[in-house]
Amino acid sequence: MTIHREGYKSIFIAAFLFIGINLLVFNRLSASQPEITAAIFLITFFLFLFIVSFFRIPSRKQVIGENLITSPCDGKVVAIEEIIDQEYFKDKRIQLSVFMSPANVHANTCPVSGEVLYSTYHPGKYLVAWHPKSSTENERHSVVLQNPKGTILIKQIAGALARRIVNYLEPRQRVEQGDELGFIKFGSRVDLLLPPGTKICVQLQEKVKAGVTVLAEFQ
Repeated sequence: MTIHREGYKSIFIAAFLFIGINLLVFNRLSASQPEITAAIFLITFFLFLFIVSFFRIPSRKQVIGENLITSPCDGKVVAIEEIIDQEYFKDKRIQLSVFMSPANVHANTCPVSGEVLYSTYHPGKYLVAWHPKSSTENERHSVVLQNPKGTILIKQIAGALARRIVNYLEPRQRVEQGDELGFIKFGSRVDLLLPPGTKICVQLQEKVKAGVTVLAEFQ
């Protein structure tokens, strides 16, 4: 397991606060109230571990396949439905949405290989990530990847807690399946807009892993 580069600053700040708070509490309370001192140490220690774990990148064997669409993130499938895309395709698409809790790995990966046709940031609201309107009204970053088997749109969507979306892709860039796509901090959601007729390989409420779980197959 490694730590994602997006976490270096946050972990440094968390470590500084952890040390500072506990030094202050130890100097002020350790002699008169050792139980409170110990409790504060444990609470801040577990909060620090949570921050570190949030930016973890576990070692995994990526699933690779020309026809396969792998999950771009860890989380739980919360929507599989047909929609009319108003942003890019302007036609019918299959929307498959994965919700990420704060406990999930939040690094995002490319679900297919291909060329980046479109990469655009949209400011917006911060509705809870499972809200149906979060796909179109929340802060988000949209990327379109053109694969020989089909073209898909990936939306990184901010939630009520997530206030920073990072995306590494630019138009005309060539990416490989499993490459880094971006990062979303502290709870969020990723939508995939797939071509009609794509075979869906997961079910609602199923837990998925980035780069490992096959969400769908091009037909």
